[in-house]
Amino acid sequence: MIKVIIVDDHALFRAGLRLILAQQDQIEVVGEAPSGEEALRVAKRLEPDICLMDLQMPGGMGGIEATRRLLRLVPNCRIIALTVLGDDPFPGQLRDAGAMGYLTKGCPAEELVKAVRTVASGRPYVDSSVAQARMLADWDGGAGSPFKELSARELQVAVMILDGQRTQDISSTLSLSPKTVSTYRQRIYEKLGVHTDVDLTRLAMRHGLIREDPGSL
Repeated sequence: MIKVIIVDDHALFRAGLRLILAQQDQIEVVGEAPSGEEALRVAKRLEPDICLMDLQMPGGMGGIEATRRLLRLVPNCRIIALTVLGDDPFPGQLRDAGAMGYLTKGCPAEELVKAVRTVASGRPYVDSSVAQARMLADWDGGAGSPFKELSARELQVAVMILDGQRTQDISSTLSLSPKTVSTYRQRIYEKLGVHTDVDLTRLAMRHGLIREDPGSL
């Protein structure tokens, strides 16, 4: 049985996660907490296998600090961070804090369950809308990758650019204006020190995030 605790300041959201997980075999929600401080007390008492941790909560302790402290109290617990996918930290920063998973709050129920089972088995999991499989190279140990400097949304846009998607395609998929997509593109360029999509692709190749095709630039 996989024992789960849910840490989020919104009771309705916690109830939704509990309802989804309660329908699954071999998964049990054993506790909840509305803050990082309360999460430490609940985790110490219940010793869960998995903690679903909101990144942005009221009080003096955010999700990243709560992750660090919780893992000192319950070393065998595995953390899955929850984000609304704004400008929250790139998964690499959470990895450094000890988290093993990263999910957006809008992910499908099936992906939540998959993440819980994957992380419980000892493998990292990153939400498919944040980072496609090839971006897991950074999560798994590419601590020197410049891509870790990107926010979650910037990383998502970068992945779509690397897929060859046009500004209008990205705009439609993410429900953003083309102007906003262009702004994200410029931020990505500035953070990574590149000037064009070709430069971005070459950088991703150098860091093993995508494979170079024969005859590519």
